[in-house]
Amino acid sequence: MIQKSYDGKPCLYLIPTPIGNLEDITIRSLNCLKMVDILLCEDTRNTGILLANYDIHTKLVSCHEYNENKIADTVISYLKEGKNVGLVTDQGTPIISDPGFFVSRHLIENGYSVVSLPGATAFVPALTVSGLEPSPFLFYGFLHNRGSKQIEELKKLKAFPYTLIFYESVHRLKSTLISMLDVFGNRNISLCRELSKIHEEIIRDSIENIIPLVDSLKGEFVIVIEGNKEVVDYSNLDVLEHVKVYLDDGISEKEAIKIVAKERNVAKSVIYQEYHKRK
Repeated sequence: MIQKSYDGKPCLYLIPTPIGNLEDITIRSLNCLKMVDILLCEDTRNTGILLANYDIHTKLVSCHEYNENKIADTVISYLKEGKNVGLVTDQGTPIISDPGFFVSRHLIENGYSVVSLPGATAFVPALTVSGLEPSPFLFYGFLHNRGSKQIEELKKLKAFPYTLIFYESVHRLKSTLISMLDVFGNRNISLCRELSKIHEEIIRDSIENIIPLVDSLKGEFVIVIEGNKEVVDYSNLDVLEHVKVYLDDGISEKEAIKIVAKERNVAKSVIYQEYHKRK
């Protein structure tokens, strides 16, 4: 399916909004907020403050993680009526760890265009001020809020050699950093809080040194952590030994086979067959 984004037909616009400083919004985003007939928003109160600041009076409709599946067909009805629809979240770019994916996918599956405007998002400035290798990187978003599930996720990421980026709430920050220290070891890290706001702060140090500081911190956080710098030579390992490297780290057999296949640049089915033949 080929999308012609600017063919004049009604569509859904994904519109980034400031992550803190209200001036961090593009002229195009402001014009789009005025142009659309309906604006879906995560919280009408938060979006109302933004619109009032720029004297915009577009009709607001609530769209959040709990009603996305119900409102998707309503959005299609708006488009059928010839109305353009915008979608914003409380902060940043829609869908990046925020609602909007279900509605967007539903429209795409039904043949409607979805146009995403460039603009504010927290992980990009967090990466560029971190002092850590900027490329390649993996943006992970929020880890699972259950400790055991979170540990499983971190174990899957342990061997990745590139910079990792996470979002975290103030309530789980300390426990998450402790889990990272346990799984990753004492890597270098950049902890960014309140990006673009008056109390913006960047703390660059090792995980071990940062943990004692977090009890006094407030706000919204982006964690940027260096990748695995331990160069492991797998050339002398057979497939069984290679898979066991990850099994010993607590990674499931399925995930271990997946990682080994990627590192050896072969199909997962090849590793699966070889592993179970020699297991």
